[in-house]
Amino acid sequence: MMTNPQTTATGEIVRVNGPIVHARNMGRAGMLEVVEVGNLRLIGEVIRLEAGVATIQVYENTSGLRPGEPVHCTGRPLSVKLGPGLLGSIFDGIQRPLESIMATSGAMIDRGEKPEPLDDSRLWPFVPACAVGDELKAGSLFGRVQETGSVEHRLLVPPGFAGRVVEIAPAGDCRGDAVVCRLEGPEGVRNLAMCHYWPVRKPRPVAKRLAMGEPLTTGLRVIDTFFPIAKGGAAAIPGGFGTGKTMTQQSLAKWAEAQIIIYIGCGERGNEMTDVLMEFPQLVDPRSGRSLMERTILVANTSNMPVAAREVSIYTGITLAEYYRDMGYDVAVMADSTSRWAEALRELSGRLEEMPADEGFPAYLPSRLAGFYERAGMVQTLCGERGSVSVIGAVSPPGGDFSEPVTQHTRRFIRCFWALDRQLANARHYPAISWLDSYSEYIPEIAGWWETRDPEWLGLREKLMNILQEEVGLQRIAKLVGPDALPDHQRLTLEVAELIKNAFLQQDSFDRVDMYTPPAKQIWMLRLLTLFAERARRAIHAGATLADIRDLQAMNRLVRMKSTVANDDTAAMQAFHDEVVGELEKLERRFA
Repeated sequence: MMTNPQTTATGEIVRVNGPIVHARNMGRAGMLEVVEVGNLRLIGEVIRLEAGVATIQVYENTSGLRPGEPVHCTGRPLSVKLGPGLLGSIFDGIQRPLESIMATSGAMIDRGEKPEPLDDSRLWPFVPACAVGDELKAGSLFGRVQETGSVEHRLLVPPGFAGRVVEIAPAGDCRGDAVVCRLEGPEGVRNLAMCHYWPVRKPRPVAKRLAMGEPLTTGLRVIDTFFPIAKGGAAAIPGGFGTGKTMTQQSLAKWAEAQIIIYIGCGERGNEMTDVLMEFPQLVDPRSGRSLMERTILVANTSNMPVAAREVSIYTGITLAEYYRDMGYDVAVMADSTSRWAEALRELSGRLEEMPADEGFPAYLPSRLAGFYERAGMVQTLCGERGSVSVIGAVSPPGGDFSEPVTQHTRRFIRCFWALDRQLANARHYPAISWLDSYSEYIPEIAGWWETRDPEWLGLREKLMNILQEEVGLQRIAKLVGPDALPDHQRLTLEVAELIKNAFLQQDSFDRVDMYTPPAKQIWMLRLLTLFAERARRAIHAGATLADIRDLQAMNRLVRMKSTVANDDTAAMQAFHDEVVGELEKLERRFA
């Protein structure tokens, strides 16, 4: 285990420029090294070195710092502490435990306050997974801890460690910082504790990357059926203020088919993050029936916190995700919002007097975005398990303008784009994901998974998508000549498109049945709507009128099926299907 390192060198502040501090006599410091600035020992990171003068990015309020105060080097890069106790915790952007701070200091974080991220005095039920004499390499399992009632914490040999086991602790309660295993290798005997540190800007190594072939089901029909994301994929949710980004991400955090959830509140307003902090501990995990917090980590870095810490918060979150991925878990990361993170980059770049690019953002914004989203993926871990990190980042373009730099650069590095529409949000259509502006490039890879459940899934999906696309052109014509001037078969397209929106695309997040739709029910609804569209079109060609179609009780029943038919009641689904088909066949016989 890597312990808190000792001070290796001391410099002196010469200039303070907001969160940027310049210090001299720093020739022994290293790039990206963590330093403690001033008499209060504020946490900072070296981001530039030139002729013994270090430029330091300070992650706390620098008010009151003055030239002449000392700067202490720590000898290690900005890192997070990894081990049992992460799940259920709430950290700020640099992994300070907010609950511990509140217990000792109240609602406000004192400057220079640095409690341990994990409680080393807590006892954990350690179970050894190896024996004396076993040869272990990086990623090998050497112990287990039941971290929460929902998740088993698998203790793995950290990258860079390997050797023969010369001592292993027996089963029983152990402190988080206690040495539980000793390895003898070429470099001598090395101690392994249940916790270790890892640099946040360095991706954790894997054996190899795997092809994605399974969707990350979310229970939201517009996502799972029309714009799905694969496990290990990357998606963006752009939208203006009030269009439902945070609400959609919270729903995904609750229902997404991932064992671990990392929710990063990156620069959002305090009241939005407060809602998350208040609501998540009360939510019940629908899969286990236990608290959702048992498999969730919250990284809370609101807009009133230091802007520099906001910049590092997403790296903290993605590193925690990679740690649980290495255990063989599927992890979902919600970053809300990457626009606020990019604004932090812009402010820090301005303080460094760098040449700005589009709208004042730094020229390296695309590479930083790429570095974040590329840490998603489906992988084979060092221990041979399969794990994944799926990243879903919210983007907050000013005024909902998708042409601004953050949205445009994000589109280059993600393959799933869920565009939120202002008109849908104003019409209380949830989720307000536009079926015209959104897209998913994962469909060819995950179509096989869906087709094992219904061989016609891809064709059924395309039929409904074609109806929605056709409606766009017809709506333009209807605005010019009026809908009554259209022939019945075109008016039927408008009617069926409206049915698809109300019956399938729209969901009620407060309805116990409709808030989540499993894949089996989605396929059933998809097939039923496609059947209705085809039979209704056949009846129109046979001589029926649009009024005859509207008089069908099936129209009203189809709109309500999302909440009136239970998600797992196959008998009710079959009975509902037979009733709708019977009514359509009766109409066809009238005009046969």
